[in-house]
Amino acid sequence: MGNTYYELAWIFFFYSFLGWCTGVAVGAVKRKTFANRGLLNLPLCPAYGITAVSFSVFLFELRDNVFFLFLGGMVISAFWIIVTGFVLERIFRKKWWDFSQYRFQFEGYLTVGLLLICGAAAVAVMRFLNPVFLRLLHLLPTSIGRIALAALFGALLLDLFIVIAVTLRWRKYLERLEGVTQNMQMVSEKVGNAITRMVRRRLERSYPDLKTEMILKARAARKPVEKVRFAQGCCFYKLAWLFFIGALLGDLVETVFCRITMGYWMSRSSLVYGPFSIIWGFACALLTVFLYRYRERNDRYIFFMGTILGGAYEYICSVIGELVFGAIFWDYSGIPFNLGGRINLLYCFFWGIAAVIWLKGVYPFLSRLIEKIPKKVGPVITWLMVILMSANMAISGLAFMRYSDRTKGDEPDNALEVFLDEHFPDERIEKVYPKAKVVEPEKPLRQEGLQE
Repeated sequence: MGNTYYELAWIFFFYSFLGWCTGVAVGAVKRKTFANRGLLNLPLCPAYGITAVSFSVFLFELRDNVFFLFLGGMVISAFWIIVTGFVLERIFRKKWWDFSQYRFQFEGYLTVGLLLICGAAAVAVMRFLNPVFLRLLHLLPTSIGRIALAALFGALLLDLFIVIAVTLRWRKYLERLEGVTQNMQMVSEKVGNAITRMVRRRLERSYPDLKTEMILKARAARKPVEKVRFAQGCCFYKLAWLFFIGALLGDLVETVFCRITMGYWMSRSSLVYGPFSIIWGFACALLTVFLYRYRERNDRYIFFMGTILGGAYEYICSVIGELVFGAIFWDYSGIPFNLGGRINLLYCFFWGIAAVIWLKGVYPFLSRLIEKIPKKVGPVITWLMVILMSANMAISGLAFMRYSDRTKGDEPDNALEVFLDEHFPDERIEKVYPKAKVVEPEKPLRQEGLQE
């Protein structure tokens, strides 16, 4: 990672403000009037700030390669646009933007034109805007900058709390309305809060059709949908079971693959307890989330989407692994057409093939199997497995971080570290993670550049 946490915090606020200005300007041109198009009352759009921080973290090593910088910007932006749109739609039961009328679009959230703009924005951010902004930032005394950040974060959290509280109360009263022609003033009179009225009026001015659609969808949502089977559809329980099964199957498949290609058995588990690969578990769940609606599409479409999503996912996991644990868990530098040793073209194709096999063959079978679990015991078993897996992940993470500290010569400072040293010595960690390489602090995480 090329930026400190202090710099990333300022990058978040700078681009949140810059994104808000852009949204207001575009809205003013289209509607011929000023309107705060953001969710917050402050002149900030956190989605832009989060995206810019993601650019700075995940694309830092690609800043000298315009093509992959552009492509990475498109992938990261697409992820955050879909997540933001999905969350806002679930909160307000309405799309805050809708590109459904465009020919090449995804669920109304994305268009090809928007993705191209996002890719160009990533290039501009990493090659031009960030260097200039950071040079200006370093002119500000760090002590003053930290105080300003604390004030900004405090104001942001307060504003976010107010908006969420108003939104929840708004929805609660909307769901009680019996007719769509009733005026929203009824809500204001019942709530009787000046801040609520101010936020509500701003949202109505910025999104005039928000009120009617929320009322219509709130009335429709009042009718309960009775589920016939446990974990029916693409719900939390289904995704949780797919994560568990995918983690187990992924570890077994990768272990056998390594045995065939390398000639010896090797642990491919992500955890100190049990044969579970967290990377594969999350991959199965995420592939299902993103491609569930397209499971009936042709194999070529799913292969292409799986290749792109799988490559981006593996690259992000590699960066996160190094940032959190200070270690390299896989290195493809010796394989042709790799990107910084994190991903390579051949394995991206494997992700595409895996997506086709998963959605066309494995998922339907597992889905039917999961739905046969009795409804009374299904949630209990699921939450028990979630708790156990979370504990396993926490222990594994702590054990590896302690292993990383030991390689640097750090002695245990507390009872927890003594416990980790006794129960998870170097031999055990190296057996579970045979390919992991702890990065020396004075050296960069990766050598930049592409291997061909």
